Amino acid sequence: MVADKKSGDLKAFSWVLGATAVVAVGALGWSALSGGLRSAATQPVVSIVEGEWEDLGTLVEMATGVERGDPNAPITILEFGDFQCPACQQFATFVKPQLDLAYVETGLARFVFHDYPIVSGHKHAFLAARGARCALDQGEQYFWPFHDQLFSHQSTWSLSQSPPANAFESYAGTLGLDVNDFADCLDSDRHADVISANMRLGMELGVTGTPSIFVSEGAGRSIRVSRWNEFEAYQSVIERMMEDAGDGN
Repeated sequence: MVADKKSGDLKAFSWVLGATAVVAVGALGWSALSGGLRSAATQPVVSIVEGEWEDLGTLVEMATGVERGDPNAPITILEFGDFQCPACQQFATFVKPQLDLAYVETGLARFVFHDYPIVSGHKHAFLAARGARCALDQGEQYFWPFHDQLFSHQSTWSLSQSPPANAFESYAGTLGLDVNDFADCLDSDRHADVISANMRLGMELGVTGTPSIFVSEGAGRSIRVSRWNEFEAYQSVIERMMEDAGDGN
């Protein structure tokens, strides 16, 4: 059966969400949003790769998140985020630094960022996601500073009537990247496949808005944190997961 095959393919991603819920919402989510994706991709630099992946195993393999922290940490915090989303900017500015300090830097958790540009409402979000990926091309040490630049200057570049490539190139220069290489990457379709796969994966997991953040323990249960803007909500979830793991549950 198709549903059984999907569940099997998602075992590699079971630390995000249960396979049953994923299968239930997947097809509807992609169908509902695909029209918005087509209408927003009017510039070459924001093109989106559409179409079907052969199976969810292939999708999971292509949908590569950017990680921070110990890859063997017992807790995973996963965000589906949009660089043009004001709520994502609030999370990145006020909550994520607390999570980094309390859990990522102490080795208890790793943080994984997946692109989820809501292009039907944020016309520069896909380009921003590509910009962050172009920064990553020049070294892992550049992604998170560029991520922070995008959010700290969001109120400026997000209001641009034309694609804010010049602003992104300026951020790249500030961070010491090779601006020519960065500009060539930004003005291409590079990374469109990965970003599109991340978006599709989010849809398969039931993501309908950003930021959508999941906390999981090992290959076990995963909890979607609804109060994304409260550090105490993450603290409560993580402490309970660690207590349960210690009890052998």
